[in-house]
Formats: sequence, structure tokens, C-alpha cells
Amino acid sequence: MDLEFSPEEIAFRDEVRAFIAENYPAELRGKQDEGDDLTKEDFLSWHRVLAKKGWIAPAWPVEYGGPGWTATQRYIWSEETARADCIRIMPFGITMVGPVIYTFGTPEQKARFLPGILSGDDWWCQGYSEPGAGSDLASLRTRAVLSDDGTHYIVNGQKTWTTMAQHADWGFFLVRTNPDAKQQEGISFLLIDMKTPGITVRPIITLGGEHEVNEVFLEDVKVPVENRIYEENKGWTCAKFLLAHERAGIAGVAASKRGIEKIRDIASTEMDGDRPLLSNPFYRRKVAELEMDLTALEFTELRTLANEAAGRDAGAAANVLKIKGSEIQQRITELVLEAAGHYGAPYFRGFGEGDNEHPIGPEWANRAAPSYYNMRKTTIYGGSNEVQRNIIAKMVLGL
Repeated sequence: MDLEFSPEEIAFRDEVRAFIAENYPAELRGKQDEGDDLTKEDFLSWHRVLAKKGWIAPAWPVEYGGPGWTATQRYIWSEETARADCIRIMPFGITMVGPVIYTFGTPEQKARFLPGILSGDDWWCQGYSEPGAGSDLASLRTRAVLSDDGTHYIVNGQKTWTTMAQHADWGFFLVRTNPDAKQQEGISFLLIDMKTPGITVRPIITLGGEHEVNEVFLEDVKVPVENRIYEENKGWTCAKFLLAHERAGIAGVAASKRGIEKIRDIASTEMDGDRPLLSNPFYRRKVAELEMDLTALEFTELRTLANEAAGRDAGAAANVLKIKGSEIQQRITELVLEAAGHYGAPYFRGFGEGDNEHPIGPEWANRAAPSYYNMRKTTIYGGSNEVQRNIIAKMVLGL
């Protein structure tokens, strides 16, 4: 595994840095610096810049609108966007359903859906989890019944934890089309227009006070058969393919490296006249242990990239990346909250705004508790870490 960049790759890195510096939306940067909540238009502002450049879908094949980057170039891209504190592109279209459509979809489906995903004109959400069917996703109960004339499905059921469904134009849903088959063999993969009559989106407000996730109720929702991806009752094949893409991206090594840099900045500064927190050997040890674990994870990611470049399957490495990456992300928010101390108390958020003479703690501390709460989800979504360990045991140990 060669860890040195070639001259061409260094030139690409410099091109990426220059592009971000010149084109990242200034208004978006300002809202990030102030810790303001980001809107759908904020997310789309960066999406559209990248779409115009042709860089919005780094892993897509060229024939479907991808830039034709190598695995190393994609790694450089993730490193540089994290280094520049760019917001992440919403994954549901680009990272999740897009690859499913260009891999399993018909030519008509590709022509219909892929352009809107690339441009950002269509905002997507994921209808997987249900009450009672999260980690055990194959036990889902949302039902889709084929009409007598075979032209459409009637869908009834409930989905939960549906991220950004309040903004979504389209959703990709797992539904049960054969209740008599074995669990994984009776599921289909449907694309559903979120404006279809019978769909109700109900917000779930997080502990951080944010409206990020939702419940989605489907009551006699009519979905054309041509919106089914792949064969009927073979949707689990699409689901597994999608989850493999999601898990690889969850690791977030580049973003975590930037997170540790921020911890060091925070903990190197005096607060309330006290010595910097990094002068405390116990806190310094936690940061050092976290850095070591992240370095080991980064080398694992680089090995998977080397395997991918050589045409080899990542195997259990994707599951390892998901487990360790999500745990490291949680530990970063824990250390930030520990550094914030009492200023991280949730009820301080926004307190004293507009009162420049008497601010309540440092600005970065306002997001410490909400971020800590929000990141509790990382070890659950994309397949809980307990399930991932079972998969590793089967793939590696043969248990």
C-alpha cells in the first residue's frame, strides 16, 4: 500500500483546495461560523456549486455523471472538504439511492431519476426503519399490494426516524409485497413521490431541540409499478447494496480528524481564568487515545481504498469502518461536552443572545450538548454496531 501521493495527485489536491476557497458559499460559511441552523436551501447551495463543476458524485461512474476519479482522488476530496469545514452533501440521493438506481434500475428509471439527483432538484429521504423494525430491518411490516390490473401498488404502513422527510420530494421505501415468503424474500424497493395523497409527515423533535427526523405514515398510497427498482420481492438485494455504501461513508475519518483538531484548539485555550484543559493529564490521555484509534481507522480505510483500486472486495472492512468510525464520532462529542463543562448545559443554548456585554460562555459551547445528543444515533443507523459485529463474526470467524 503506497501512502505517498503522486505529483498528479498532489496537483489534484491543490486544485481541490483552490476550488473550495474560491467557490464555497460565503453566506453558508457565515451561518456555520455563527452556529445557525441550516436550511434546505443552505445544503443545496453547496450541492449546486458542485453539480455545476461536475464534482457532486465522486463515486459515480462517468457514464452516469460521475467525475471519473480514482479511489485516491476520492480520498483526497474527503480530506480536503473536511479540512475546509464544508458541510456534507445530503447522502440520500447521491450516496444511497443513486447507486441503487444506476446499478439495478431500467434505462427509463435511470433517465428519469439520476439527473434530478445530480442537480439537487429532487431531495430524497429513506423509508427503511419502522417501529419494531430497526436493527432487525427484515421484519418490516409496511405493506404494498399490487392492483388487480397490475399497474400500481397500494402502500400502507409507517416509517420512523426518516431524516429530512419534511423537505423531501421523493423517498425510497422498503415494503413487504409477499407476506407469506421468508422475511428477506418478500420485500420490494419502491420510489415514492412524497407529494402523493395519503402520505403524512410528522416531526420528531430531538433532544437538541432540532427537527431533523420524522415519522412517515402511508395510507392507501398509490405507487406506479414502474417506480419499483429491480424485481418484485427482490428488494432486499437493493437494500443490502445500499447499506454497504452507507456503512463505508459512515466512518467519516476525515471529518473526525478535523473534529480532533477542534478539540485541541478548544482545550488549549484558557476558560474562566483556568489553565487550558490539555494541561490536565487525564483529559490529555483521552485525546491521545482518540488520536491513536483514529489513526488505526485511517489505515484501515486506506487498505480498503487500496483493495478497491485493485478490484478487490472490501469484505468485513466496511463493517469495521462503520463500528469504529461511529464510536470515534461519539467520543469526539463527549470530549467537546466535557470541555464545555457547565456552559454545555442545554438550557444555556441561545441564552443571552444579543447581550454582547454578558455572553453566557464561549460560542462553541452552545452546540456541545445538541451535538452530543445527536451523535448517539451513529452506532445505530446504517445497521447497529451489535449487528455489524455479528456480521464480522460470520464473515471472518465463520461463526
